[in-house]
Amino acid sequence: MIFPKSEYSDRLAKVKKSMQEKGIDLLISQDTANMNYLTGYDAWSFYYAQCVLVHVDLDEPFLFVRDQDAGGAFLQSCWSQENIIVYAEKYIHTWPNHPYDYLIEIIKNKKWDNQSIGLEMDSHYFTAFCYQKLIDGLPDASLKDSERLVNWVRFIKSDNEIELMKNAALITDQAMQTAIDTINPGIRQCDAVGEIQKAMFYGTPEIGGEYSSIATLLPTGAGTSASHLTATQEKFVKGEATIVELAGVHKRYHAPLARTVLLGKAEQKQIDAIKATNEALDEGISAIKPGNTADDVAQKFWAVLDKHDIKKESRTGYSIGIGYPPDWGEHTINISKGDQTILHPNVTFHMIAVMQFGSWGVEASHSLRVTENGSEKFSDFSSDLFIKD
Repeated sequence: MIFPKSEYSDRLAKVKKSMQEKGIDLLISQDTANMNYLTGYDAWSFYYAQCVLVHVDLDEPFLFVRDQDAGGAFLQSCWSQENIIVYAEKYIHTWPNHPYDYLIEIIKNKKWDNQSIGLEMDSHYFTAFCYQKLIDGLPDASLKDSERLVNWVRFIKSDNEIELMKNAALITDQAMQTAIDTINPGIRQCDAVGEIQKAMFYGTPEIGGEYSSIATLLPTGAGTSASHLTATQEKFVKGEATIVELAGVHKRYHAPLARTVLLGKAEQKQIDAIKATNEALDEGISAIKPGNTADDVAQKFWAVLDKHDIKKESRTGYSIGIGYPPDWGEHTINISKGDQTILHPNVTFHMIAVMQFGSWGVEASHSLRVTENGSEKFSDFSSDLFIKD
């Protein structure tokens, strides 16, 4: 186990308390990160049906996995081995048979089929077919959206989790420095990412890395005016900028970071844009403290952009922690105007400024946590424009 058993027990107690408040008897958690959070289970098995069952009256949850993945579940789950439910390989890609057919049998055998059942309706990998199976197989149950119940329990990190994120940030720094060193005229984008990936896995001598839940993002040239572009086999060109967004990962905890590299002499507009970007980030971060809201942070951030007449529609931050493909965000808080979520110590988020100006753009970001009196960045890596002339 990564954490002491007591920490998993505390997480489960908080989830069950929230279930009671929402009138949920049985929670079916399909979100891969939530499954890890509740049980410790970590494997690349999320491409097919799996979940955790939490009943409000039981002391332990059930982990529902494929037979081929049972070995990993037995090795990693912090709960009793008899609470691991394994479904047979006969359900794999044999339509219309499906693992949820067996899940429904389990629910019926436990007499839970006429209770209120919470589902993670907007979770990755919870498909429309899974939902239809539950509707057809449990006609007497009350199916409802759990409204990211577990995600919100994850919102405030333990001190143990914070340490893992600090370790992840050390790997982030190594990978970002590798990116800056490797991005040069004539080098293929894919070759640079190969070196970045190597650095992300190598980590530090003390802390090994893992795969990130989002591929290294590498918009280049005119691509800096777009978002979420990945590397190609094209070569870097002198005079063009490249945005690098990546995250070091330690025991599935992420610490994302974005920086901008320019090959050649910078234009004044690029210098001014990154200066305004960092000013806005710093001003927003100055409002981060317990009791303030996400809106308070956003108002400070956008006040700087308004001063510089910069338009930005997208959010400027979101909660982070455990991550699995395709996202390292926790799907809770947004640092945007109108989000009245209150900040607490050990809330962690990625505060990111993506600035796009038609045919070009710049970007910078910080991963940080709320402290007792303010905030703490996980990394001190410079957020200036990296000019390689």
